[in-house]
Amino acid sequence: MLTHIDEVENLALMERGELYHAFTPQLVAARRRCGDAVGRFNNAGMLTRRQIAEFWKEITQSSAPLPSPAATDAEENTLLHAYPWIERPINIDYGTNIVVGSNVFINFNCTILDTCLVSIGSRALIGPNVSFFSGTHPVDPDLRNGTNGPELGSRITLGKDCWVGGNVIFLPGVTVGDGCTVGAGSVVTKDVPPHHVVAGNPARIIRKIERRFKAEQEAKAQAEAKST
Repeated sequence: MLTHIDEVENLALMERGELYHAFTPQLVAARRRCGDAVGRFNNAGMLTRRQIAEFWKEITQSSAPLPSPAATDAEENTLLHAYPWIERPINIDYGTNIVVGSNVFINFNCTILDTCLVSIGSRALIGPNVSFFSGTHPVDPDLRNGTNGPELGSRITLGKDCWVGGNVIFLPGVTVGDGCTVGAGSVVTKDVPPHHVVAGNPARIIRKIERRFKAEQEAKAQAEAKST
């Protein structure tokens, strides 16, 4: 445990993505708090949609109140759209550096190392065994110095309406634009423009997505409007 570090400045360095020390009393306690909350969630047995939302609030330390209960399960699911649907287990480092949009699904064995902010856009579908690694370490072993040395990180952003296949890894600093598909097993090391399919290690652009469904629906709506 590193007790000689200025905790306020250390946390500011971490949030900025600069070199900071992870094994200070404050940050160790923060990870243990999150680990305890995640552990209770993972081992809680069958949960209702509302109970999942309550656990998510605890994990992320959100102060926003839950809406009043709805009459049916279907209505509850709609009402609680701001909280992700999660298949357990899930693994999270701090919990306080995660932002998730509306109607997000996270499948089994997701790992989120939220050293820096990890942002997941609305309607994203996350496959099993997906990892978001916003933290990293110096490559110089003398600077790295095990748990006594510093580490750093960079924000990860996944846009709206993305589909992420199983076993995908997102590395620090990447931004994936809206409407992308990331093929199973990919390692995303660079930014991805909106509405593209990427795959591979490292992930490369396969093709641009043609938004035919939206165009067809808009054309159908216009045709129906003209006929009335």
